Amino acid sequence: MNKNVLKRVLRYARPYGGSLCAALITAIISVSLSLLAPILIGNAIDFIVEKGLVDFAGVLKILIILAATVLGSSFFQWVMTMCTNKVSYCTVRDMRKDVFDKLNRVPLKYIDGNAHGDLISRVVNDIETISDGLLQGFSQLFTGIVTIIGTLIFMLTINLQITLVVVVATPLSLFVASFIAKRSFRYFREQSAARGELGGYIEELVGNQKTVKAFGYEERSKQGFEVINEKLRKTGIISQFFSALTNPTTRFVNGVIYAAVGIVGALSAIKGNLSIGQLSSFLQYSNQYTKPFNEISGVITEFQTAIASASRVFAVLDSENEPSDERLPALGDCTGELDIDNVSFSYTPEKPLIRGMNLHVRAGQRIAIVGPTGCGKTTLINLLMRFYDVNEGNITVSGEDITQITRESLRRSFGMVLQETWLFSGTVRENISYGKPNASDDEIIAAAKAAHAHSFIKRLPNGYDTYISEDGGNISQGQKQLLCIARIMLTNPPMLILDEATSNIDTRTEIRIQRAFEKMMSGKTSFIIAHRLSTIKNADIILVMRDGNIIEQGNHDELLAQNGFYAELYNSQFAQA
Repeated sequence: MNKNVLKRVLRYARPYGGSLCAALITAIISVSLSLLAPILIGNAIDFIVEKGLVDFAGVLKILIILAATVLGSSFFQWVMTMCTNKVSYCTVRDMRKDVFDKLNRVPLKYIDGNAHGDLISRVVNDIETISDGLLQGFSQLFTGIVTIIGTLIFMLTINLQITLVVVVATPLSLFVASFIAKRSFRYFREQSAARGELGGYIEELVGNQKTVKAFGYEERSKQGFEVINEKLRKTGIISQFFSALTNPTTRFVNGVIYAAVGIVGALSAIKGNLSIGQLSSFLQYSNQYTKPFNEISGVITEFQTAIASASRVFAVLDSENEPSDERLPALGDCTGELDIDNVSFSYTPEKPLIRGMNLHVRAGQRIAIVGPTGCGKTTLINLLMRFYDVNEGNITVSGEDITQITRESLRRSFGMVLQETWLFSGTVRENISYGKPNASDDEIIAAAKAAHAHSFIKRLPNGYDTYISEDGGNISQGQKQLLCIARIMLTNPPMLILDEATSNIDTRTEIRIQRAFEKMMSGKTSFIIAHRLSTIKNADIILVMRDGNIIEQGNHDELLAQNGFYAELYNSQFAQA
């Protein structure tokens, strides 16, 4: 599985093969130049025989060459770093783009079924971890491999026997690093999962901090945070313990190798088989040869973390897409006529919700939907907009089955004003024109006036160019709702969905908004979800829902005359009056 994940990560790097090749070539040149240094230093040492017997001319010449070698090695090292940086950052840029695009293509049930903070963590933190792993991996892997091969070649040219001492001891270092790395992957994977869980928990609580404080939930939220944080601490300690264990263990093995080379080399020098300069060069090569194994062991740790994070990212990419509708035609002229024919739906198979629903809506009718919480009002809207697809039956708009037309054309035929407002970081003008980016200033102002938002907008510091913080945090809840209503006024769709659209507006403004709605709904098919039954007295049809079924249907007077569930709901609201 790890190999498959690694292959997929490398597949993202494939378009930047040119930079990879450049990095490899410059790594070879940089390491080759750096490997000349021990030979040059050894030769310089051999020019220093004893006091009074120093070949200063020879030493100076070697020093000049050594300086040029070091400068050249540093330059090519810089070029290699630039190339590996490009590969790493371009790779994760493409990966992050694909994940973001994927989140726009998955069905809404996938977004609803996963903690939003965890999804954010996968897009931001996990991909950043992949970047760190790739960045360190590419740079150190290239230089490490070239250094190992280069030092072997240079050592063989100096002394075969001592080289064999180094090579024979090498598998021990590799075995130690591999043994630890295999056992650390599981903990790195658990650490990534715990980090995502913590991100989801924090996002949930920070986004609903008013509710947390209103219900005195601070201490319990802290306890929940501490449980997840403790899990992250434990997995982090274990994974970092293995990570930290790798380097000193391999360094100990390398120290043993270095000592063995020093002893064998000294004996050879005493016997006259090596000069002092050659022994010095050999010790430096021995150090250079073992150093990449330490770095590669660190790379393995980074790779383990990156692979664990990549698994979480690919889990998003492998999730099921919303069925494509590219080949389907767009909805033509929408008259607003709508039919629901024997529709059944449930979010989970074991809990049926809507069963065998039938409804015929003529163009221009106003349909109010009422009922207790959880009866299926919002679910019906989700089905009309194709946020979810029906399990059985079909829904038609203007005679077209909504599963046989594009979702975009269907949704553009509806204008939604929800109880929960949504504004983004941007100007007031940009927020109103969200559904119609090319709208003129006159159109935007006209929509704002129709929604009774123009007066408060003009009182803002910069009017329509006032910058609104994320989710409109610097304006009131009622003002947010007015901007959302203005957004729909601007697009002027043939069908409307008003889900408790005036719930956050004061009574006086609500009366004005209702008048604006009367004008906006003229000639349009409208679906109105309301808990305050006084707001839907003038609806053409009132659907009374309970447990996913339409149990009563008619206008306000007819339903009161039936003295059924609607009358019970209505009287419960106005009995005191």
